Amino acid sequence: WYSRGLPDPNRLIDRTVAQTTKLYDRTGERVLYEIHGAEKRSVVPLDTIPAAVRQATLVAEDRSFYGHGGISVRGIIRASLSHLTGIGRGGGGSTLTQQLVKNAILTNEQRISRKLREWVLAWRIEQQFSKDEILQMYLNEIPYGGTSYGIQSAARSYFGKDVGQLTLAESASLAAITNARPKIAPYPFTT
Repeated sequence: WYSRGLPDPNRLIDRTVAQTTKLYDRTGERVLYEIHGAEKRSVVPLDTIPAAVRQATLVAEDRSFYGHGGISVRGIIRASLSHLTGIGRGGGGSTLTQQLVKNAILTNEQRISRKLREWVLAWRIEQQFSKDEILQMYLNEIPYGGTSYGIQSAARSYFGKDVGQLTLAESASLAAITNARPKIAPYPFTT
């Protein structure tokens, strides 16, 4: 019943996401200005994202990403018990795939029906795409605070450099921002 009317996971990779328009100098090397709406985003392929960024994100968001099928029963139970008892580290039970679904397809609505739809879509996405494709979509979709969406935009906003130039410390900082964005996201520096 909850799967009726859900978007086709195949269309997730084919959809058009708003990206930043960049104005370059006459050499085409240096970005002079970026024009964007509510979301400042530049999509980058996974192979241009350093391993440190990918690993830091997985440690902060979903340590068992490569071992589950889109839903972590253990994470759901841990989050539920923590919420009910007030004991434990708290946090959500959502996998990285579920977070992708919430950010790219569904809403942040706090209802059980939305959560069930999220589980169905996460499972379908895991059946349709490789883990690396899901990680790439996630890293290009996730909000990093302010108008920065996606890892490339976050690297430019917070550190004034492309994602491929991030250090280990900068990678860890960006991973921490996605995990606790409202509490710790610094005001992004603009380029």
